[in-house]
Amino acid sequence: MNIPRIRRNDFGTLTPPALGTWEPTLTVTVVIPAHDRQETLDLTLAALSAQSYPEHLLDVIVVDDGSATPLHLPEHVPAKTKLISSPPGGWGRAWAVQAGLDAAGGEVVFVLDADMVPHRRHVEAQLRWHHLAPYVVVLGWIDFTGAEVLPSQERVRQALEAGTEEELFPLSPHRHDWAEQIIAEHDGLRTAPSALAGRIHVGATASYPAALLRSIGGLDTSLVLAEDTELGYRLTQAGAVYIPDPESRAWHVGLPTAMRDHRALKRYNDPYVADRVPYRRYLRADPGRQWLVPYVDATVTVPAAVGAYEDVRASVDALLAGSLPDVRVTVAGPWDTLTGDRRSPLAEPYLDLRLIHAGFDHDPRVHLRTDRAAGPLPGTAPFRLSLPAGWVPGKDTVERLVAYMEEHDMGTLCVALEETAAGVTAARLDRTSALSRAALVSSGPVSAGSGESLDDLVDALFGLEWVDGETWGFRRRPATYPPRRRPPSEVARLTAQHDKEIALYRKRVAALRAELAQARREAGKNGRDAARWREKAESWRQEAVRQVRERDRTVLKRAVRRVRDLAFPTPAD
Repeated sequence: MNIPRIRRNDFGTLTPPALGTWEPTLTVTVVIPAHDRQETLDLTLAALSAQSYPEHLLDVIVVDDGSATPLHLPEHVPAKTKLISSPPGGWGRAWAVQAGLDAAGGEVVFVLDADMVPHRRHVEAQLRWHHLAPYVVVLGWIDFTGAEVLPSQERVRQALEAGTEEELFPLSPHRHDWAEQIIAEHDGLRTAPSALAGRIHVGATASYPAALLRSIGGLDTSLVLAEDTELGYRLTQAGAVYIPDPESRAWHVGLPTAMRDHRALKRYNDPYVADRVPYRRYLRADPGRQWLVPYVDATVTVPAAVGAYEDVRASVDALLAGSLPDVRVTVAGPWDTLTGDRRSPLAEPYLDLRLIHAGFDHDPRVHLRTDRAAGPLPGTAPFRLSLPAGWVPGKDTVERLVAYMEEHDMGTLCVALEETAAGVTAARLDRTSALSRAALVSSGPVSAGSGESLDDLVDALFGLEWVDGETWGFRRRPATYPPRRRPPSEVARLTAQHDKEIALYRKRVAALRAELAQARREAGKNGRDAARWREKAESWRQEAVRQVRERDRTVLKRAVRRVRDLAFPTPAD
């Protein structure tokens, strides 16, 4: 099989066949985790027994996750169906799915919850994508129903055979609105950035290449909730492409917990997701915290040159002091060469290596790892930084580089630090999912003999760019590291103390001057206010005098008129 190259999550390069027009060849194992779900499980199995996917290529494993009343297989089931119990030692959906994965023999593992009733072409719609590329994760399209009266197994089979599955249940207005919005806003998820595409991973109906799922260790069985979110993150790091298929329809009988009690579910999930999914930056707002899975995994390799201790220490110190808190630093070196045998402490051949070991052995943020160890550390970070020893990034350099890669959804940033006759010294920031995708593609028959480098594949799949190190804040370590300072002399100490006291007195004098100036301003204002009030009082007094005089004149005029009228009465007509 020629492995196609899908750039980022743009699965538009794949052309799936129309349903019912092609011949499947891949085997698929449907894993159904179930706990006390006998009534809906019967409907799930009835629907699977009437699937369009060839019966000889499909088998079903039902995993009873400690049901109070043990589950049993009903009358209508696919031909190759078996019921197993979850093994002792754990419980929950993730534990049950992992038990099914361990027992699965199909090339594709199809996980289907026990409250799902798939349409007739549900499995076929998803499996056609798996025939095109071995690293796709396909998600079904869910319709919810709140039906209280459920149909019989026979009714379900008849509806699937007649193509009337949509009439089986009344449609609920509830939907996975958030997931469907992400899909719609990103051209069916084709343009979704790497950090977002896996967020829609909902395991109620999803199918995976069995080899890919096993390569990442399957499910995190320590989780009883949020296992879908965590699995989606790790599948992204493994190079998976997410394909939601609206033609892979299924009914969900009843509403999931996320719809019935979203607030309580989120409160429970947040600490688990924050610890395991670095993409959820808003859950990692607490300063100074360390997390199970870091955002950046930085590696500094111990050089063989003299001064390796100072070089490594300067680089590691700068990484740990950066503005991005969730950085895990790995110092790669031949640690197994250090022994406890008698040696000359100051002249042994591995002196620098021993000093580095002594300096970081007890720092939980730093891992000392042999340079011959294979594979990434547990808890794969979404970004990997390789930094030559002796080069020091600025405080926010790593944070800005990651932000630049996220903005452009880039696969690799190569940072040119210096160029000499021996070549270019460079740091490198890789997106883990890009490296994984390139490795998956390079394992195909076309790429195996093409002579393409890993960088060529990363560039084709995600994009690769060179940038200047000095522009981004990288510099050589100081000639003396760590910086040394002589203890100050007594004169210098007293001088510093006096300077500090003088500065304090000056500060107090300045405060008193400011207080005095404020008092003067207030006094001046009070004086101006008093003058204005005096002016107003004088005007009011003058007005009162004028009104009194006016009144007196009016009274006098009336009295004179009265006297005149009495002295000289007007003759009667």
